[in-house]
Amino acid sequence: MRDWFRELRSFFRKGDMVLLTLCLITSAYSSLIIASATNASKFGSSTRYIVIHVVATLIGLLAYAIMSSINLDFLAEHRAVLAVLNVGMLLLLIPFGTDAGTENRSWLDFPFLPVNIQPAEICKIFFIVILASVMSSRQNRISKFSSVLMMAGHLILLVAANMILSKDLGVTLIFVFIFLGMAFAGGVNLIWFLLGGGAIAAVFPLLWKYYLDPYQQKRILYILNPEEIDPKGLGVGWHTSQSLQSLTGGGMLGQGLFNGNRTQAGALYAQHTDYVFSSIGEELGYVGCFLVILLLVLIVIRCIWVGNHSSDYMRRMVCFGAAAAMIFQVCINVGMCVGLVPVIGLTLPLFSYGGSSVVTIYAMLGLVSGVHARPAPTSHERYIRAPRY
Repeated sequence: MRDWFRELRSFFRKGDMVLLTLCLITSAYSSLIIASATNASKFGSSTRYIVIHVVATLIGLLAYAIMSSINLDFLAEHRAVLAVLNVGMLLLLIPFGTDAGTENRSWLDFPFLPVNIQPAEICKIFFIVILASVMSSRQNRISKFSSVLMMAGHLILLVAANMILSKDLGVTLIFVFIFLGMAFAGGVNLIWFLLGGGAIAAVFPLLWKYYLDPYQQKRILYILNPEEIDPKGLGVGWHTSQSLQSLTGGGMLGQGLFNGNRTQAGALYAQHTDYVFSSIGEELGYVGCFLVILLLVLIVIRCIWVGNHSSDYMRRMVCFGAAAAMIFQVCINVGMCVGLVPVIGLTLPLFSYGGSSVVTIYAMLGLVSGVHARPAPTSHERYIRAPRY
């Protein structure tokens, strides 16, 4: 604890201020976007949304500093505890779960809190540390069957728990992409990716028939054949068609903040959360969308840069895991807005409204800042190895 307080006091000197600056610039930009997107009459007053977003950013800044000051080796040594915490948080969905107006029971509604919490977002952070710890303990035989089985075991446990308890396919896919990104960066033999792809292809018909709800099936089929599934765009393709109209309605420079025809009329579904990118396209045009992508790409590049400049395998994997989570979430959200991927309800990192999402992204990037502050174990920690559970 004494070491943690010492690291926290030196946060501004040792932490990654470049990454933090990029995040704060992104949050400032997103605050303007959310203020405009929630200005429509259907939201009542946009003040509430702005206040919550700013408060979430401030809490996220604190979470960034705290995670940046925690020694990753300590977390890695207690990965079993983190795994139990992940499952425990998801089990809380049984008594306290709510869909929060969505189709997934993925939020915790505690009576004593003014906002809902999405536990899977927290699980995402712990999963990166758990997987990095497992890979580090077996880095010299990373492609052995036992190593891949142990890595996949943690993934399957988390995916199964989240899908059974919440049916939130979007966050579940983030876990999968984090796993794939870290396994690839960590040197797992490509044959395992081929075998994994074959296994998924083999069980997909069963998942399609017995697990995916009809509305989820239609969302996937609509992307493949929109003319047949929803030719008029009034059914399952409604949100996608509305999103494209808003996204392309601003042209190059947009109609201006607080001036978007559809955004200010509240005609776009989830224009402050899942479809905030389309709202940006209408009001700030392609230039505004480019700036959004640029900021997020710079954050990803910084994560990869920090990882590449660490000599410690586990710390590199943590940075690459954070980068993989950001890449997947950005690609899916933007792809959903332009109609290239099915609607699965993933937010745009740091831009979409949502306290849990903002705080957990700052916390996740705080791990990267911790790697920047301590790129390798100190001399007395080099002989500590995480237990192999």
